[in-house]
Amino acid sequence: MKKSALTLSAIITGFVAIFMVMTAYSQEDIVAIEDSAFTDRQRAVAVFPHDEHNEKAAIEECNVCHHIYEDGKKAGDESSEGAECSECHQVKGGDNPVPLMKAYHDMCKGCHLRRGGEVPKTGPVTCGECHPLRE
Repeated sequence: MKKSALTLSAIITGFVAIFMVMTAYSQEDIVAIEDSAFTDRQRAVAVFPHDEHNEKAAIEECNVCHHIYEDGKKAGDESSEGAECSECHQVKGGDNPVPLMKAYHDMCKGCHLRRGGEVPKTGPVTCGECHPLRE
């Protein structure tokens, strides 16, 4: 009897451990696209499953989104990972001709519309599709 109780306990412990690992892994990839320059938001931050998105969109190079421009031209293989977009794009004014909110919207919406080909939408393009309502 002790042996079967011990076996059952080990099986249950194993399932609990697997569930915890799977839950932790699934939550790890959820990223809110957020920039500290936005201090007075009208909508919630955009929720964005980074790895799943890039896999579905077949994006392999980070600099597709995390780009760097020099003298108005994309700087080859350089990437701005780890930097906030507001380090180059300002909320209003500044040296960069593309304001911060326009940079985000052009990057996301532009790609979702452009990559669609014959079906002109491959991802969210309306406000509520990216920015869920606050509760």
